[in-house]
Amino acid sequence: MCLLLICYHLRGIFSPILFQDYAYPADELMPLSCRGRVRGLEPNRGDIDDSLGKFSLTLIDTLDTLVLLNKLDEFEEAVKKTVQDVRFDNDIVVSVFETNIRVLGGLLGAHVMADVLKQRGERMQWYRDELLHMAKELGYRLLPAFNTTSGLPYPRVNLLYGVVNPLSRTGTESDTCTACAGTMILEFAALSRLSGDPIFEVNVHYFTTSNPTLPLTEMIFTSVPSLFLITDSGVGAGIDSYYEYLMKAYILLGDKVYLDRFNTHYSAIMKYISQPPLLLNVHMHNPTVNVRSWMDSLLAFFPGLQVLRGDLKPAIETHEMLYQVTKQHNFLPEAFTTEFRVHWGQHPLRPEFAESTYFLYKATGDPYYLKVGQSIVEKLNTHARVPCGFAAVQDVRTGMHEDRMDSFFLAEMFKYLYLLFSEKTQLPIDIDDYIFTTEAHLLPVSLSTTQPSCHTNNTVREPQAHKDDLFSYSCPSAQTLFPNNPTFAKTIRDSNKYLTGLGRTQQSSPVRWVTCYSFIIEQHLKLVAEVSQTPEHEEVVALIVQLISPPFLGRTALMAGPAKFGKDLTKQEHGVSSIVKSVPYTACGPIENAVELQGHIALALRGDCMFAAKARRLQEAGATGVIFIDHREGSSSAETPLFQMVGDGEPTDDITVPLVFLFSKEGATLTAALQEHHNVDVLLLPKEKQIGKEKPEKLNIKFRLAKEEFAEGEMESTTIHLVLEQSETATEMNTEAASLTGKNQETWLLLPVTDLRSENAGCAMGNVSAKPGLYHLSSSQGDHKPSPG
Repeated sequence: MCLLLICYHLRGIFSPILFQDYAYPADELMPLSCRGRVRGLEPNRGDIDDSLGKFSLTLIDTLDTLVLLNKLDEFEEAVKKTVQDVRFDNDIVVSVFETNIRVLGGLLGAHVMADVLKQRGERMQWYRDELLHMAKELGYRLLPAFNTTSGLPYPRVNLLYGVVNPLSRTGTESDTCTACAGTMILEFAALSRLSGDPIFEVNVHYFTTSNPTLPLTEMIFTSVPSLFLITDSGVGAGIDSYYEYLMKAYILLGDKVYLDRFNTHYSAIMKYISQPPLLLNVHMHNPTVNVRSWMDSLLAFFPGLQVLRGDLKPAIETHEMLYQVTKQHNFLPEAFTTEFRVHWGQHPLRPEFAESTYFLYKATGDPYYLKVGQSIVEKLNTHARVPCGFAAVQDVRTGMHEDRMDSFFLAEMFKYLYLLFSEKTQLPIDIDDYIFTTEAHLLPVSLSTTQPSCHTNNTVREPQAHKDDLFSYSCPSAQTLFPNNPTFAKTIRDSNKYLTGLGRTQQSSPVRWVTCYSFIIEQHLKLVAEVSQTPEHEEVVALIVQLISPPFLGRTALMAGPAKFGKDLTKQEHGVSSIVKSVPYTACGPIENAVELQGHIALALRGDCMFAAKARRLQEAGATGVIFIDHREGSSSAETPLFQMVGDGEPTDDITVPLVFLFSKEGATLTAALQEHHNVDVLLLPKEKQIGKEKPEKLNIKFRLAKEEFAEGEMESTTIHLVLEQSETATEMNTEAASLTGKNQETWLLLPVTDLRSENAGCAMGNVSAKPGLYHLSSSQGDHKPSPG
């Protein structure tokens, strides 16, 4: 892969010039129509149009991207156009959230870039903070939305008339999402610190610190008063950037209240919502209950946030899951199920997956993520590029386009992809000196020290005892936390290649307190998550659990997944053994029924601790093997790909018993059999060696009646001579043996033994060696053909 060529390619297809040619000064480009989208002139699209305010949205949103792409002449020209042409005194109702992150954030990021270029003395010498003045004006026009009793902003504001004015047309709606209300602090605080006016930071700080912190927060509430309306909790749509801004506000502003809130939420997320690699919404008041079985594409930002926090392992797991979804559908569908099926097929060219890919590459240095980025570029060119730009995909299943290109595609997608493939020396700024807003606008970290903080934004709290992990109070500098170590990420990806979830152990670590004003960490940290590695394209060997004891006699065979540790069933046979449920069923504590388990295969439920930990406990208790059963209700091998269980980061050479994994539907069959019959014998073996599945060997045992001569006075009798002959073919197995009651009667027998010996002196058989399998028993009178069971 030539990184330089990809960078030049991205610069070449970047579209602000196209935007100006086809759409300026409209807010968005309509890439199929090759014209600008002007609100009121095109069919109303509902809430989507609330981001359009007749303020050249796409132009402002992409200004700082031009700088990163080294398109400095175009940047200066675009700034002049913005200053000359853009006005905010429009009688139009806009989304407070979208206007803040796209327009206010775009103006601030562009001002910072313009100021940097001006200070170098090469460009922008005419610039007199015009963009900052525009940002301040826009900030004042957004402030009426905060005039609520709760401090939570209204969702919409009229740029000319505010909210309460009868001419505002904002309606009476006060419902807002957590992300909408909670994604204001970076832009408003930066505006205060750059302009010297504290009013903006005061308003958003009040909201963030005055409302109670619940471990799991809701998705939708009302601003007047503050009441919960939708009590689902997750990390995707409606709540996503709220978490992001708590973490980043701590970095940018230095107030620990933001970090405390973030850590409270994050602990609950990892306890209830995170089911690695899945992230599933739960009910905030009953978090053990998943409220849906699908995920939305906006949660793709979360691995990037986990990298900033320093929690790299779950970030890699979830990102890999998302990458597998893109392999299946070209893009992330707007929503997809836990089986990676399409729930909502639309893809509006969202950048969150590219964002997380960028952060993971910067944290790990693993070139694998360059390969992921290259696949994103190729799919965009193949499936989204049209003559006038890039078009959203209406349905990933059909590939149909939509006449839509949101401003975030150029503001975020191109920025993250270009940064992914660029060397730091190729950039006009030191990217490590900036923090990304949720719209990928750049704000200098130096705002926390070079500018005075808001006098009310210095929350004082009593010292508390914390039980957080090592990363809870450390500066989230991925470069320092994780020195480039490509194999680290690969081991985690490989462990989740076929795995839809991992148990995890909670460990307490000493708390480190680090001052983030200088963004320096006192000591280097290192995560260790060693697992056995898998070649990139290794196939999973399917195993089976075959029920041998009556009444099953081999008819029931359950598809099972293997482990990357323990006895290798493809190389060593295990033999027949009965099954016993472990107590406790999860095998995550001391085994209470060790006596019953001695010499038997243990059944254990997945979850609560790692597979390896369970295996060690059960092996020490005397179990000769372990069958793990999935705890996710309804999972089955028919709908979910088999995976390989992996270790817990410690050496697993001590685990010598065979280990297999059953999904819940197959596991239910096995446990039901145990409950009904109490004694169930099973074989653990590769699917290809399933008894009775392949063409069985058949042995004809012919009975010949022969009269024997006896001494005078003895009764004449008939003896049966058994003549064994190998037959040519076999038919399907009939597991119910029939009695030999007359001629033309046949019996099919399953012989799970290696030697067939005569114990009756009247049977002239001798010792006959036979392989385990299916044998045909027939009489010798008459011609008999093999018949199906």
